[in-house]
Amino acid sequence: MSRFLISCGGTGGHLSPGISLAEGLVARGHEARLLISMKKVDARLIEKYPHLKFERVPGTGFSWHPARLARFAVSQVSALRCCLGLVRSGRPDVVVGFGGFTSAPAAVAGRLHGIPVALHEANRVPGLAIRSLGRFARRVYLPLGIRVGGVRSAATRHAGLPVRSEIVRMPGASARQALGLDPKQKVVVILGGSQGASVLNAWARSKFEALALEKVQIYCVTGLGKSAAETVVLTSRTGEPVKAIYTPFCDRIAELLSAADLVVSRAGAGTIAELIRCEVPAILVPYPHAASDHQRANAAFFERQGGGLVVEESSLGGLHSEVLELAFNEWLLRQFRGNLKRMDRMNSLDVMLSDLEAMARSGPGGRLGRSAEVAA
Repeated sequence: MSRFLISCGGTGGHLSPGISLAEGLVARGHEARLLISMKKVDARLIEKYPHLKFERVPGTGFSWHPARLARFAVSQVSALRCCLGLVRSGRPDVVVGFGGFTSAPAAVAGRLHGIPVALHEANRVPGLAIRSLGRFARRVYLPLGIRVGGVRSAATRHAGLPVRSEIVRMPGASARQALGLDPKQKVVVILGGSQGASVLNAWARSKFEALALEKVQIYCVTGLGKSAAETVVLTSRTGEPVKAIYTPFCDRIAELLSAADLVVSRAGAGTIAELIRCEVPAILVPYPHAASDHQRANAAFFERQGGGLVVEESSLGGLHSEVLELAFNEWLLRQFRGNLKRMDRMNSLDVMLSDLEAMARSGPGGRLGRSAEVAA
């Protein structure tokens, strides 16, 4: 048995693959401990996983704003102190970081103790943590075709984002019934990422009446703290009831995506990986202020691969017509679903599990590492 420390807190896009990896490691007989942030979204998401071990670490996101930059620096020092203690007490064989503000302290703590560090980047523009720490890592997992300056080729492995095991496509009719939707009507799901997107929430509310006339239901995940749960019922042109469900959080992603004919979403790497796994066509609206504009790069790649379309936030005025045209175009939806199925060929989780096990065996605390110490 090997021990793994997985830093993955801050957003659902970091935490979800960390959970996937931890479950895979535990299933193979290893011990995994996950480092998460103090954010509400982390606390809400881990409720489904009482069998896993979580540790909260301090930290705030990076910003160039002077006051927020100062808070970031102070929080990183506190997080490093916390991670050093966890590394000393837990003696992991490998430290794994999934990017975000919780990864750097864990990676530095591992490095200072001579423990192999692995980093994973799912976005097509690597984040600050990966760019800064990649050259010191034993392994850096990157999307196909992406490189990071300063990272050795020998340290690079191409692997997508590991998706949680429970996220698989289900029969659409049963998924709609489970969510309280009419199985015979079209469904458009609106996602703003793990923290929601106010502009997409506003679009969903303002356009529901027009969508309802065409018998199109919506299910909008608004984000924690952005609005209360609400169900609105309007009528179609033919007098049938049509639902709009607004909920702050949804931990039934497999059902939600399987219920959808079409998704309108931000373009985070985690959401895209789940869309691909569940073979759901999407219209992606990249967050225009994302770090290094990584969501626009993610969305452009998704569109080139034939998984759906991209609409810029500045062009939301035309989104309503795009949604209606695509939701009722069965031929094009089938084409998109076929492309999404092709995109899901690589089993990224298995690639990472086998590679990390090898790292653990050869690291300073692993079997090969201990043998080397004895021989010395």
